[in-house]
Amino acid sequence: MSNLVDIGKATHVAFDGLTTERLSELGATNVVRASDRLIIGPNRRDVLEHARARRMWWNLDEEWDRLYSSDVQWELPVILWVSASVHERVNLWRTCSWLRRLGIAHHDVLIIDLEPVPLPSTADREVLTRPFTCSESVSDHADEVLLDRLGKAGPWSVERHERAIRLWESYVDENPLPFVESCITGVEGFAELAPLWLLLSHFFPRKTAQGGLFLSRFDEIVFALLSSECQTALALAAHKSETRMHLWHLLSCTGDLFLPRRLEDWADHDSSAAVERAPGPKPPNAGYPMLSEVYRLTERGMQLRDKGLDHLTDAPRLPIAGTEAYSPSAPWVLLEDGRLAPM
Repeated sequence: MSNLVDIGKATHVAFDGLTTERLSELGATNVVRASDRLIIGPNRRDVLEHARARRMWWNLDEEWDRLYSSDVQWELPVILWVSASVHERVNLWRTCSWLRRLGIAHHDVLIIDLEPVPLPSTADREVLTRPFTCSESVSDHADEVLLDRLGKAGPWSVERHERAIRLWESYVDENPLPFVESCITGVEGFAELAPLWLLLSHFFPRKTAQGGLFLSRFDEIVFALLSSECQTALALAAHKSETRMHLWHLLSCTGDLFLPRRLEDWADHDSSAAVERAPGPKPPNAGYPMLSEVYRLTERGMQLRDKGLDHLTDAPRLPIAGTEAYSPSAPWVLLEDGRLAPM
């Protein structure tokens, strides 16, 4: 191999399962899978608390995200393979922060930043019109491309490396305003910030200039697909409509299992539930979360969908970045100009 970096004598960090497998096939013997959809769910500055909160929120037994695992041997150099997917970019910031805490110098962290593979003109309209870059993977590229980029791998400048760490620290902060401002104004070297905020903004309740309070765009989409008839989460996701396409754009970033999770939150929320739940065609805990329950929109849900919220507590909380949407103790709302503000 003519590459300056021996693929078998380095630690490789992959941000999805397919890339983990692909690097192993290319000869990497030490691959760390740091794969977590950090777009939704709790994020914490403290590493142990972050890992605990993520496991509890997703009710996970398997250690899918191995970034903090005690059995990882961080042999130098450490090579981070990242695509243009915004959820991978957030994982990249997190990884830079963790490596610094481990005492690994920035010049020993080589970053291979891969651009998206061009889409064919024959691709589905759903793919061609997606507003967020969430489906790309390092594994989309041919072997020769990956090996060529490995041979050219190098560290970021100190300044850019530090900016990535500061972005993670800002992302997990309880006060989201500085991070949102960074997304809106931009940070040199981080073009993912504008589409990332466009994505995150879909999960906060909205407030109009007249003071009206409405569901987040994500919840509005889900409620538009629900009806008084019982449906599984899979049926909602497979609904043939423009609304369903918008839902899939979001689920491509959160993971499709976020849909049944959010429906469960709505069904469990207060005594006058906006969403009712009943057993589905597949038994619970049988490996079919999109089919294990059916859901219907109640009259209360239709009122929230059509007329808006009276209070933030009309909706279940949703942890996102370092804060929560619909939280009465941290009442953040999305304004019509796209900015976040305290209510």
